[in-house]
Amino acid sequence: MTIRKHLLLATVLAATSTLALAQTPPAPPAPGVTQTTQAAPADSGARQQRWAERHAQRQAQLKAALQLTAAQEGAWATYTAAMQPPAQRPPRMDRAQMAQLTTPQRIDRMQAMQAERQQFMTQRMDAIKAFYAQLTPEQQKVYDQQAMRHGKGGRHGGGPGMHRG
Repeated sequence: MTIRKHLLLATVLAATSTLALAQTPPAPPAPGVTQTTQAAPADSGARQQRWAERHAQRQAQLKAALQLTAAQEGAWATYTAAMQPPAQRPPRMDRAQMAQLTTPQRIDRMQAMQAERQQFMTQRMDAIKAFYAQLTPEQQKVYDQQAMRHGKGGRHGGGPGMHRG
């Protein structure tokens, strides 16, 4: 290379470096954002407590909106019991445990976990259908409206940075 090319290359590198250094550093995230998006495992108890409170509030609102009769109270109790989350979530395998398994063993493990989740969801669906059958047509309309309203923006698609089409 000639001296001229060396000088040109050095100038371009210096200009690029200067521009990179001149950029302002990103602003630190807002305190509320870091607490919700980067929650530590220690916060899981508080998060579960908040979820349980919101769940109980929604159940109370639904019950009030449905205006259940005394004959429907038993079906309501069965329904609300089925809608509760499991007492304790099954422990997740850590990466070290997963790394020790062969691919077929990992597949079998995932299928077993999927079967457990499917069984839980089937129990919930059966409870919903049984409760729904006990409602009058007017109550069914109210339930349908409430279910559509609470299904939107819930666990799936409602988090920070999620875009809805």
